[in-house]
Amino acid sequence: MVEKIHAKLMKGEKKKIKVLRIINRFNLGGPSHNAAYLSKYLEPEFETLLIGGVKYEEEESSEFILEKLGITPVIIPEMQRKITLTGDLKAYKKIKKIIQEYKPDIVHTHAAKAGALGRYAASKCNVPIIIHTFHGHVFHSYFGKSETQFYKNAERQLSKKSTKIIAISAIQKEELWKHHNICEEDKVAVIPLGFDLDKFQENVEEKRKSFREKYMIESDEIAIGIIGRLVPIKNHTLFIDAINELQKRTKKKIRAFLVGDGEDKSKLIGQLKRINLDYVEWSNEQRSATVTLTSWIKDIDWVNAGMDIIALTSLNEGTPVTLIEAQASNKPIVTTDVGGVKNIVLKDETAFVVESTNLEEVVTALLRLVEGDELRRKMGEKGWDFVKKEFHYMRLVKDMRNLYLSLLNNN
Repeated sequence: MVEKIHAKLMKGEKKKIKVLRIINRFNLGGPSHNAAYLSKYLEPEFETLLIGGVKYEEEESSEFILEKLGITPVIIPEMQRKITLTGDLKAYKKIKKIIQEYKPDIVHTHAAKAGALGRYAASKCNVPIIIHTFHGHVFHSYFGKSETQFYKNAERQLSKKSTKIIAISAIQKEELWKHHNICEEDKVAVIPLGFDLDKFQENVEEKRKSFREKYMIESDEIAIGIIGRLVPIKNHTLFIDAINELQKRTKKKIRAFLVGDGEDKSKLIGQLKRINLDYVEWSNEQRSATVTLTSWIKDIDWVNAGMDIIALTSLNEGTPVTLIEAQASNKPIVTTDVGGVKNIVLKDETAFVVESTNLEEVVTALLRLVEGDELRRKMGEKGWDFVKKEFHYMRLVKDMRNLYLSLLNNN
C-alpha cells in the first residue's frame, strides 16, 4: 500500500503531502541538521514548512545550513527553552494559526518545547498525523525529582496526542517506554539521525595542518578535543579533571581543547585556576597552553582533522553528534556511557566507553590512546566505514519517508 500511495503521488493524482516541521530553535546540533535535511530531501513527494525558535546568544547558529539548502524557516521568537506562561501562550497561538492556514497532513515536532506546543496545537486543529522525535530527554541529570516528574507526566499526556513517537536509538526507545513509561512500546519507532558526513573525509591533511598551525600544536603534541555547549549536563569538569590527572601520568605532550561556549564557561575557568592548569581563552589571547577554550567553531570537520582524540563526558545524551562526526573523521573516542552512545559507536573498536562519573576510567582510557600511537590509528580507521553506512542523511530521509507513507496509509 505504501508503494501505491507513492505511485499516485508520482502520477500527479494527489497533491503533495504537506508537512509542518517544528523545532525548538536553530542552533548548531543534531536536531537542526536533521530538520534541515528532512525539509529539503523529502521533496518532491512532500512539501515542508519549517518553523522554530531562535538560538541563545551563547550558541552557534545553524541558519547557514538552511541557507545552503535553500530553506527559509519561519521564526517564532517567543518559543524559548524556559517555561513562561506569556511567551509559551503567544508561541502556541502562532503555531496554531500557522496550522490553520497551512493545513498540514503531518505535524512533526523535534525536541521538548516544540513537541509540547506543536502537539497541543496540532491536536486542537485535528491534524491527521502528529509525530514527535525525542532528540534527547530530561528525565535524569537535568532537574530535581519533582521537576523531573512534572516533565514525565507532561510527556505522558503528550504521547496520547501523538500518532507516533520517534526515538533516535534503540537504547532511547527502551528508556522511553520501559524505564520512564512515557508511552506503549509499539508507539515508538527507532529512526537514527543522519548527516552529511562526506566533508569529514575531504582535504584532511590540509585541514589538519591549518588547524594545528593556528592553535600552535606541535607535531609531537597529542590534541584531545571535547566539542559542545559549556553547560552542566555536558560535565566538562570531569574532562578537565581527567586532563589534569593525565598529564601527571604520561611523558607525552598533550593539549586539550574545549570547543564551544555556554553558561558554565566562568565556572570551568575557575576550576582551571583552582587546580593550576595552564589555559588560554583564544578569543582574548593566542598562545600555546595545556587547555585552550576556542569558543564556537562552525567547521567541525576542520577541528576534527586537527585532533588526535575526541572525548565526551556528558551525564545525559540522546545521540551525540560529535561522536558520529569523530568516527567520520577517523578519530578514536573516549566517551561516557550515557543515552544512545552504545548505539552509535563500536565499543572497544572505535571508542572506549566508560562509566559516566568515573574519573579513573576516563583517565585510563585517555592514557591508553595517548601512549598507543598504533592503537589510535587502528581505532580511528574503523570509524568511517561504520558511520557512512549507519548515519548518512539519505538513510534518514528514506526511513522517514517510509514511516510517513505508512502512517498516512493507516490513517
